[in-house]
Amino acid sequence: MIDTTQAIVLAVVQGLTEFLPISSSAHLIIPRLLLGWPDQGLAFDVAVHVGTLSAVLMYYREDVTRMARHWLASLAGSPQTEDSRTVWYIVVATMPAGLVGLLGGAFIEAHLRSLPVVAATTLVFGILLGVADRRAGINPGGRELGWRVACIIGCAQALAPIPGVSRSGITMTAALLLGMSRQASARFSFLLSIPIIASAGLLQVLELGKTTHAVDWSQLALGVAVSGIMAYLCIAAFLRLLEKVGLMPFVYYRIALAGLLYFIWLA
Repeated sequence: MIDTTQAIVLAVVQGLTEFLPISSSAHLIIPRLLLGWPDQGLAFDVAVHVGTLSAVLMYYREDVTRMARHWLASLAGSPQTEDSRTVWYIVVATMPAGLVGLLGGAFIEAHLRSLPVVAATTLVFGILLGVADRRAGINPGGRELGWRVACIIGCAQALAPIPGVSRSGITMTAALLLGMSRQASARFSFLLSIPIIASAGLLQVLELGKTTHAVDWSQLALGVAVSGIMAYLCIAAFLRLLEKVGLMPFVYYRIALAGLLYFIWLA
């Protein structure tokens, strides 16, 4: 059982790393390795997922409301709009990751959560993110979202359950390589996180229902609040700075983090 200080630190880490292209799983493993902290437990995982989900829904509340209204109207027979099509793109792009989670989740949990795997994926997909960002700098892009683009981004997102890959990182990488702009890539990546985080949280809730451990509700509420606030601030700051600094600072950070993880593993 983690204490209050540990809960705050882990909620801050989750809130900051869920949407940045630096991998939340790689960061959540560090306190346990370096500081000997206990596992935060399934209930706390659910809490911070609720927090980050509430953050992205709050930030994109106008977009989500408009998209839902147009999508429901299209189901009732109204003409398709860009917003209603975006909902379908999100549905299509979510399917590959959902299948991987259902069919390969147990294998990933058993065999791919080791430190050398996390270090390797942090490094490799960090370098790939750098390649994509350099391409965006040379060719700012303007490709619009479509069925083919959504499918490819969805297939890329299917790699996200592997620790160290980073869901936001791999989806933005794919979008940039396909010719989308940085802002458009980030927006679709964040909207795409909504069904993924929601479904992951739902699965955790179902698992939590099978346990008999006591639940510290005050600590869970703290986790929801802290992770939600940090995630909201992170999204807002990231989108404001994206065009000014690009993604290379995150690439350098991932390379340094991979070096640290390799050092810990070898030591």
